[in-house]
This record gives sequence, C-alpha cells and structure tokens, in this order.
Amino acid sequence: MDKLLDRFLRYVKVETTSVEETDKYPSSEGQLELGRMLAGEMEDLGLEGVGVDKYGIVMGTIPGTIKTAPTIAWLAHMDTSPEASGKNIKPQIVKNYNGKDITLPGDKSKVIRTSETKGMAELKGKTLITSDGTTLLGADDKSGVAVIMTAAAHLTTNRRIKHGPIRVVFTCDEEVGRGCDKVDIKKINATCAYTLDGEAEAGVENETFSADLATVTITGKNIHPGFATGVMINAIRLAGLFITRMPWQRLAPETESGRDGFLHPYVIEGGVPEAKIRVLLRSFVTAELKDQAKILRTVAASILAEHPGAKIDVKVKKQYRNMIEHLTKEPRAFDLAVKAIKMAGLDPVFQSIRGGTDGSRLSEMGLPTPNLSVGMHNFHSPLEFACLEQMESAVKTLIELAQLWGKETKKRRR
Repeated sequence: MDKLLDRFLRYVKVETTSVEETDKYPSSEGQLELGRMLAGEMEDLGLEGVGVDKYGIVMGTIPGTIKTAPTIAWLAHMDTSPEASGKNIKPQIVKNYNGKDITLPGDKSKVIRTSETKGMAELKGKTLITSDGTTLLGADDKSGVAVIMTAAAHLTTNRRIKHGPIRVVFTCDEEVGRGCDKVDIKKINATCAYTLDGEAEAGVENETFSADLATVTITGKNIHPGFATGVMINAIRLAGLFITRMPWQRLAPETESGRDGFLHPYVIEGGVPEAKIRVLLRSFVTAELKDQAKILRTVAASILAEHPGAKIDVKVKKQYRNMIEHLTKEPRAFDLAVKAIKMAGLDPVFQSIRGGTDGSRLSEMGLPTPNLSVGMHNFHSPLEFACLEQMESAVKTLIELAQLWGKETKKRRR
C-alpha cells in the first residue's frame, strides 16, 4: 500500500484540470506533464511499446505470459474536473480514520460529513486521503491511474502470474466529454477494456446515462439604459426567465434519483446583448433525449412569443450513449469482472452510473468497456476523498481479472 499511496500522492500534485472552452486536445498542459511522467514510469516497469501520441494519450502493454489469451485493456483519465480548482493540491492523510466528520485544514468551512456522505462511517479505521479544502483532490481519476500503475508493477515483477497482454491507456479531457475523441480502438486492439473510474469499492458498472449537451444562445438588444425604454431587450433577464421555465420539480438533478433522467443548467454567461446557457441532457433511455431537447425548444418558443425582438437558438450536441446497449457484444467483459471481484474477497456492487465514463464512448465505438471502482468519493468537489484500502482492493481485482482472462481464448464464445 505504501507504493500505491506514493504514486497517488505524486499524481494528484500535477495540475491537470481540463478546460471546456477550448478546441485544444488535450485542453491543458498539465495533462501532457502527467502523461510524460507516466510513460517514463511505464518504461521503467518494463511495459512494451510505451508512447505518448500527439494528443497526449499514453499507451503501453504489459507483456502477456500466455500467448493464446486475449488482449484486454485498462484505462483511466488524467484530467480532473473544472468544477473545482485543481491547482496546488495539498493532500491530507487521515490514518486510522475515527468514523467522524472531517474538517479540512485549509478551509475550515469545508467539512466532510458522515451524514452527507454515503458509506463514510463504515470506513472507520481505514486510511483516507483528502484535499486541504481549497481544491478538489483529483481522486477522479488519479485513483484509477495509481491503481492501474500499481497492478502493472505487480504483474511485471511477478512473471509467474499467468495472463495475456494488457494494454494500459491513459486518456485526456474525459471530464469535459472529449476523453475518447482522439482514441484509436484499432490501436488498442483489445477484446474488451475496463475503465478504472468508479466510486467506493467492489462496484462493477455496465450502464451509464445517455448524454447530450444543449447550448442556448439568447440574443437581445443593448442600448444605454438611460434611453432604453421600448428598445432594450436584456438577454440576461431572458436567460433568467428561460431557467425559471425549465422543469425543476421534476427532471432536475436536485429532485431526481435512481433511473430518473434530468435537464441540468450548469453554466450561464454573457451580458445584455447576448447570454448563453449550457444545459446537460441525461437519461438512461437514449430516445428520451429528444424529448428533453423538445422541452428546451418549447421554453424558447414561449419566451419569443412574449419578446419577439429577441432571438433564441438551441443547439444540441451528442456526447455519449448508455454503454449497456453495446456490452452484449462481449458478455465476458462484465461476467469476468464480477468473478474477479469475488475472487478478491469482495461482494460485487452492481450500479447504473448517473453519469458517464470513457467506457460509454468506447463501448459505442466497438470496444466493450465496463467501469470498476477505485475508492473515490465526493468527486468534483473540495470535499473529495479517497480510501487507500479500497484502492488496494481495486489493485487485487485487476490482478484477479488478468488471471481470469489468461484462462480464456481469443475466440469469442457464442
């Protein structure tokens, strides 16, 4: 666990916040810095074909000890969410956690509360890693990166373990929905893959939201406010009106749970002449995304009827689709993950992700990719933390998974 912790602490200190408002890939230089660091470590461990491509994607192969076994892939993303600062992260190690609330030292108004954090009280006695409260921690997904690197180190130094070739892939910009834009699944050339990007412990996830992004652009008319009577059309006011007319007692993340979808306005920016609202469209049923987009266009039409001098444009961009629609192509991907978790001494936790992973896109692209837990909690927030023992369980699961795939053949079962 010491090496696992050391890796994790080194990785989170590299600022890799992704940037939504750019067409660059990767969107931030820190991702390239971390990628170069990981590539060097992979070469030192003896992985083959290690490289960082022009897009910052890192890839290498753990050599197999069984020639007839299928190639599988392990993936994690290097970027962290732009929803909270990832600059100058100062990890705090809480050993032998006492099961109570944790006040973060850099901002004492930030308290990780057991009453608000599912499963936290059950982590009593374990080692937790938090930020100091002024930034996020970056466990999403540097827990996954550290878990993969630790499992890779174990397999390369213990060649008696029987397994097939394993591709190790670290991607960029997952947090802004572009994690697989530059990924070449032909280059990965694997039977299936696993993203190490899940919360808590023993989770195996084979279903995600389907997702679109709507950008609502409201065009008004600006003039000096002293002479605005009958002329000004304030796009900021219309943006506020647009948001208030969106459903909020239903179809809002604050009110929905389980298998409910939602519309989530999460960015508003602009001024009197123009304002933009970005809205997340989410549903486990892909066809429902069209219904959600229709709601936005209906709201726009109602406002335009009252303010005919304004313009409102609703553009919807496809993001990712529910992975369960594609995992049936290789049922072993899910079945062997469940078996590996049990062999690691854990009880599998089956979850549908109220979000998405790189696996959503990869599965749609033809590479079946379930998601596995790596001990992260409260991600995208200064209250984020990781559990070291849960990360270690993820390492054990990967090693068991490698051996299970080593017993399979390259030919798909019917």
